[in-house]
Amino acid sequence: MSQPWQPQYNPGNQPPVPPQPPAPPQGFGAPPAPGQFPMQSGYPYQAPYGPRPRSGNPVGAFFLGLLVSMVIAALYSFVLYATYEDLTKNTGLTLYVVHALLNGAAVGAVVGLVGRSSVGARIGGVIVAMLGTFFGDTNGVVLITADTGFYAFKSMMQDSPFYPAEAWWGSGTDGEWHALLGLVAAAAAAWGLAFLIGRSRR
Repeated sequence: MSQPWQPQYNPGNQPPVPPQPPAPPQGFGAPPAPGQFPMQSGYPYQAPYGPRPRSGNPVGAFFLGLLVSMVIAALYSFVLYATYEDLTKNTGLTLYVVHALLNGAAVGAVVGLVGRSSVGARIGGVIVAMLGTFFGDTNGVVLITADTGFYAFKSMMQDSPFYPAEAWWGSGTDGEWHALLGLVAAAAAAWGLAFLIGRSRR
């Protein structure tokens, strides 16, 4: 059996208040206008495949530059061995400096392409180019000594194993600046070319 309707207490006979829509949660902005969908809030969208800053590979640049330097130094050693009987002092100096520039330029190009703008890669390239210049000349001296005979080569290895380095340095003559000139040429070529190519590939 239903209960009879009972009037609710309404002081002042005020009109009933219409129901209010639920308030939006805090931090989600104003409620949407009628006929519009609410805006989705959250973190800004980031493209997963957007452009990223290019970074070089200093380790790869070092080892690839070392490989290139070893190849060029070996070629120079064989050229020196094949032509040493006909080389004059000035021609030998010119050939040495050209080899230093070529070695440094090749190493610098590799370092700039692989290492890009890495300063560590450039420093490593300079060291590699200077070592290639040194060993290219000293290995040529070893080949020339071996060509003179087995006993001469054996005597060098037993009595004066550092003779190739002494011959490269000049052995107390005025050839020290020749050796230094090659090192400076290799270092300058390696650093300059690595800087220019690495800067253009940023």
